[in-house]
Amino acid sequence: MGRLVLALMVVACTLPISTLVNYVVPDAYMDEIFHVPQAQGYCKGDFNTWDPMITTLPGLYYVSLAYIASLFPGMQWTGKARTFQEACSTAILRSVNISLAIICALLFYDIIIELRPETNARSAIRQAFVLSLYPLHWFFTFLFYTDVGSTTAVMAMYLACIKRSYWLSALLGCLAIVFRQTNIVWMAFVACMGVLDYLDMFSRKNNLLKKTDALVESKTDSSVLNKRIVHARFKNRRNVNSNKIANNTVSEENLHQSKDSECSGVLGELQVLAYRLWCKKWGILTTFYPFLLVAFAFLAFVVYNGSIVVGAKEAHPVSPHFTQILYFGLASAVAIAPVHFNLSKAVVLCQSFRKERTKFLVLFFSALISALVSVHFFR
Repeated sequence: MGRLVLALMVVACTLPISTLVNYVVPDAYMDEIFHVPQAQGYCKGDFNTWDPMITTLPGLYYVSLAYIASLFPGMQWTGKARTFQEACSTAILRSVNISLAIICALLFYDIIIELRPETNARSAIRQAFVLSLYPLHWFFTFLFYTDVGSTTAVMAMYLACIKRSYWLSALLGCLAIVFRQTNIVWMAFVACMGVLDYLDMFSRKNNLLKKTDALVESKTDSSVLNKRIVHARFKNRRNVNSNKIANNTVSEENLHQSKDSECSGVLGELQVLAYRLWCKKWGILTTFYPFLLVAFAFLAFVVYNGSIVVGAKEAHPVSPHFTQILYFGLASAVAIAPVHFNLSKAVVLCQSFRKERTKFLVLFFSALISALVSVHFFR
């Protein structure tokens, strides 16, 4: 029921605005002058012609082709389009992203439920709807761009990984990359999240086994315990040397605990993480190798293509672009500020600044200098 309500809310918001956009801007707008003709060429069956100004892979056009094929019988029956080419109008192509935006909102809902099972349906609907209104995502919902399809594929990949369907997640990662090649970064992020969940799952299992063993041991009859004690003493007398060796051995779980207790802070956590990754390396490789296959396939594509982008390679060379991190940080901070920042946190921040003024000033000027260097040299 929650998904249906959310879908109706998104439809109620997008359809009127989409109608207005198509009325005011009926022709291709901005980069639509490249995407719309390319998709219309696919509708004509011309898969060999490629606009050299398009930088992304043809994922959007194939999805659009399937979408229009599903609508064409109804359009032909109602007289809206007599031929398949007529069905590939700018307005219909733009509606692809509206459908994808609805799917994306439902994915937001499912991800919220998976991450926070205690969240009620009303709260999950509200949060998912707010996420669907994210300005960049919302703006491109009404145009024929790759943004909405790319976001939808990435969210589907993330949801599959949360549900531990790693093969499906990797396949959806392929789809995300076919929409936009830079989604290889998000696939790596999702894979890393899956690895962390995998390690955490083993840690929880070990803790559960310990608690179970302790509970069983506590409920064991005292006479049985006495027999075990007598038997253990008898064995200890006969096998003193072997017991000394056994006492000196440490299990893998004990090593985890000793490392956890010895290490603290970010560097300590990284050391513990590296150790656990090494201990579970074969399990991780056998579980997450679908992501590695996709990564190797992507590297092969880059080597064969000579670049990450498909077209306009001269205008899109690979170079450090640290300013993008600043854009992302600012946009994220502004977007989440109303949720995570309030008056009490502002008071705490001011008090911390007064107590550690020197430290804050050093961090501030270090960040400022880094930002200036990034903007000046890595634009």
